[in-house]
Amino acid sequence: MHLFFPSALASLVAIATILAALSSAANATESDSITQLREEIKAIQTEYDARMRRLEQRLHQAETAAKSVEITKQTSTPQTQPTPFSLPLSLILSGSYSNLSQDPAGYEITGYGRHNQPSPYGRGFSLAESELNLSGNVDAYFRAAATLALLPDNSFAVENAYVQTSGLGDGWGITAGRFFSGIGYLNAQHKHAWDFVDEPLAYRALLGGQFALDAVQATWLAPADSFLQLGAEAGRGLNFFAPAADKNGADLATLFVKTGGDMGDSVSWLGGLSLLRTAPKNLQWDEVSLAGIPTTNAYTGSSRLVLANFVLKWSPDGNPAERNFKLQGEYLRLSESGTVVHDLAAANTIGNYAARREGGYVQGIYQFTRGWRAGLRYDRLSGGGVDYGANNINLPRSDYHPSRASTMLDYSPSEFSRIRLQLGRDRSRQGATDNQLFVQYQMSLGAHGGHKY
Repeated sequence: MHLFFPSALASLVAIATILAALSSAANATESDSITQLREEIKAIQTEYDARMRRLEQRLHQAETAAKSVEITKQTSTPQTQPTPFSLPLSLILSGSYSNLSQDPAGYEITGYGRHNQPSPYGRGFSLAESELNLSGNVDAYFRAAATLALLPDNSFAVENAYVQTSGLGDGWGITAGRFFSGIGYLNAQHKHAWDFVDEPLAYRALLGGQFALDAVQATWLAPADSFLQLGAEAGRGLNFFAPAADKNGADLATLFVKTGGDMGDSVSWLGGLSLLRTAPKNLQWDEVSLAGIPTTNAYTGSSRLVLANFVLKWSPDGNPAERNFKLQGEYLRLSESGTVVHDLAAANTIGNYAARREGGYVQGIYQFTRGWRAGLRYDRLSGGGVDYGANNINLPRSDYHPSRASTMLDYSPSEFSRIRLQLGRDRSRQGATDNQLFVQYQMSLGAHGGHKY
């Protein structure tokens, strides 16, 4: 027992010594790790401060260089030098090939007498109407635009030439000069923006084609969430709405209202109603009488045109880039009353005149993939509705309903070019169905503003 105690005590002392040594080593290791971490943090901070100083030096050098360039520009360019003037200029080149089963010479819409217009196209290859457009801001108050048309017969025509106010405020705008009337939907658009090669039959028969006038136009855009525009025009009409003889001021006036909005994210619409009033005086036209004699006749009276239009557009989530569809239609009704003088050169027979003519079209255009579109259009005009009074025995009348069906396919490689194929079956002449084929190209050069809705 006595021998065991000293031995056990020695063992305990040895174990305690070993534990103390291990604890001291652990403390030493922990202290070294903390020191190392502190040194690493200090090194990172030192490097960060150095990088910040270098970046601040580079920023200062760049600012100094920029100020030097600006000072150089200011000292080298006289302050009196005017700002360069930029005039937006664009050219729309258009050409076509026409294959017609009926001779376009002497074209007449059956039953439409003085409203007949020459055929807008001939056979074979032709330079279609091409447009040179100039537009720009005059100053802070006005902008101006002009469109010169190069016609297939090598002549030039002033299609548009007008000035517009820029800053009247409160939704008001004034336009003065020669311009396409704001009535309807299609009329105010340039031909290269149309979805078909030609205008609807109702435009040709009741407006004399695309209706332009020398006038003043005032419009007001209502401050509303949906679109609402009111407009009025007063001036001198062109086409067969010719000015009255020896009359100062306006001989024609129009009123129109247009409204539209969105139906969800994918559908939008636009509708309108327009009224045109004029009073032709001694307005002459040539027509073959019932006796087969070419005669010159004259109309004096009052004319009133009512035009209703509607457009519906669809595109997935409002993005028309890949797919979109447009449904469009217009209805026109022209009421006239007055007198007609038949055969001015010989018989000079006067008779009362009353007529109500109407017609319209509906069309749908579907873009089924990027750049490719296909469309259908149907036109129809009313027959009858004309009374020449005492001249019913001299001038022809008809109950025939002129009509036409057209289909088209076009491809636009970009927003600046388009190639179109159009097929038509035209029955606007009684007893003569015209099977039509058109190939058209349109190329846009230069800056050209976006088209309206």
